[in-house]
Amino acid sequence: MIISGAIICDAAGERPGDIRIEEGVITEIGNNLSGGEIVSAQGCYLLPGLVDTDVRLKDAQLNRTNLEKLSRYALEGGVTTLVLASDCAPRIDNEITLEFVQQHRHLSGGSTIESTVSALMDSGALSNIAIMLKKGSLAVHTSTLDDYNLISRIAQYLKMADKPLFYKAEDKSLFESGVMADGSVAGYLGLPGISEMSEVVHVASMIEIARHFGIRIVFKSVTEPRSIAMIAAARNEGVRVEAEVAIHHLLKNDAACMGFDTDAKINPPLLGERKRLALIEALRRGDIHALSALHQPNSDVHKDITFYDAAFGTTAIAEYLPLAYSYLVDTGIIGMDRLMELTSCAPARQVGIEAGEIAIGRKIDVIVFDPSQTTEVPHHHSLYKNETLKGKVTMAVCRGEVTRF
Repeated sequence: MIISGAIICDAAGERPGDIRIEEGVITEIGNNLSGGEIVSAQGCYLLPGLVDTDVRLKDAQLNRTNLEKLSRYALEGGVTTLVLASDCAPRIDNEITLEFVQQHRHLSGGSTIESTVSALMDSGALSNIAIMLKKGSLAVHTSTLDDYNLISRIAQYLKMADKPLFYKAEDKSLFESGVMADGSVAGYLGLPGISEMSEVVHVASMIEIARHFGIRIVFKSVTEPRSIAMIAAARNEGVRVEAEVAIHHLLKNDAACMGFDTDAKINPPLLGERKRLALIEALRRGDIHALSALHQPNSDVHKDITFYDAAFGTTAIAEYLPLAYSYLVDTGIIGMDRLMELTSCAPARQVGIEAGEIAIGRKIDVIVFDPSQTTEVPHHHSLYKNETLKGKVTMAVCRGEVTRF
């Protein structure tokens, strides 16, 4: 198969050209290629498939139906590889649960599903990290830990396996007492706020853990500009830390919660406009290293209730690329090549998989994105409900399988 006439774009930049695909591998890149089936992509981008390493299932329930739906939705949004967060039910902390996920790793018409392993079991004891990493988990995942003996043991496993720690910095005593970011909007709505210290103090402490043990830590869904500044400073000193930011915190602020809109209740919470603009500047500077759709969907029963009682989370993965293109690329904040670095190359490097580059000899995980079309966001408990986004994913080639939308 030949995909012709596209603007090929990866982190290396944009260039016009055709690609030839044979048995799931790119065998030729050039102009005016001929022979075999030709798919015209004139006026479209040909992009490496996105990689999202912070994905959750509907209502956090791990079952076949949710995996199948997630796999299809992700591919529709341009994501060819997704990595499940381990904090689902049942928790991904043992070989049986991991094997269940891996049985659904390559679903027809969907993206590739990978998994993290929870650092802790439900009992609070350390999970069998070494075995789970050998069995195929790509990273160890946890939220804030206060037991530094446990943290030290986890760090030793990570160093032996040379795997990253996916760390969600949040102080549970502060986070669980609030429902949105502390600030003027929370005060206006009369809702308890979550202090910025919930994140910042734990980012600071875990940077020192990374420095001491020499391990890699990817801070997941960072929101505070102070956290990003600390991570950037530590990286300049050679500490192996990275900041991932959810796309929502770049695109929306806490005013989205006005009217007690539960679709804007996400974890971590949306921040005020001043901090959102600071995140945009951090993105421009290069202090944000990866993005995520932070897909965490919920059923009506968990969202069509009061803001205080509603579950955290929004659905976004089916519109991930159009969202990023509309708000970040089309507005001139970053270029498409930089977007590919943030959404494909960097996340792939974090988990040690091959993705993010369109080159001869590479396995084919690519998407065709038409910027002249639009994507409608239906009302399905999305922060972007009823919006019309610029651009549409029209085709995906994942593991050599062609899916058209």
